[in-house]
Amino acid sequence: MRRAFLIIIVAVLVIAFYVGTNMYAYEAAFKKAPVGDIEVKTIPGSMLLSAEKEGNYFDRDNELFMSLFRYIQDNNVSMTVPVEAEIEKAQMRFYVGSKDQAKDLQNRPGVQVISVPQRTVVSIGIRGSYSKSNFEEAKIKLENWLKNNNDYKQTGVAYAVYWDAPFIPWFLKRSEVHIPIAAKDEAH
Repeated sequence: MRRAFLIIIVAVLVIAFYVGTNMYAYEAAFKKAPVGDIEVKTIPGSMLLSAEKEGNYFDRDNELFMSLFRYIQDNNVSMTVPVEAEIEKAQMRFYVGSKDQAKDLQNRPGVQVISVPQRTVVSIGIRGSYSKSNFEEAKIKLENWLKNNNDYKQTGVAYAVYWDAPFIPWFLKRSEVHIPIAAKDEAH
């Protein structure tokens, strides 16, 4: 009985891993940061769909997601990864995939179409739930890294980057925290 239970648990984990990593292969706007690694990387300029609400992101994330999801369904825009989230501003942004960049996407109530220039960020990869505590812990690591790396200056607020769908088990979810930076001789 105990052995059968363990076999079932292992089977469920293998299936969840397979579904989480293979079945939903969306276009990626850029490469994931390895879990636990801090790296400086360039995020390419892109078109994004942005939804914003009053309050904190973690209190409004479902509303933000549904606004953006309805927009991409209504406009036949492909899902891409990752999804960006500004925490204190309660903002979520979806990348517009390369094949949909030429579409004439228009703003509508609750969703703005924005162009974001190329950015340099310091990032850290995370595994685990999309929670405020995981975000804050990673943000502190990046802030400490910046204090010890005098070549860079912070140029914007930290934001979350989510790679996986909501139904992926928490222990398989991948995310990042980014802080926009510039070389000190470039920062103004």
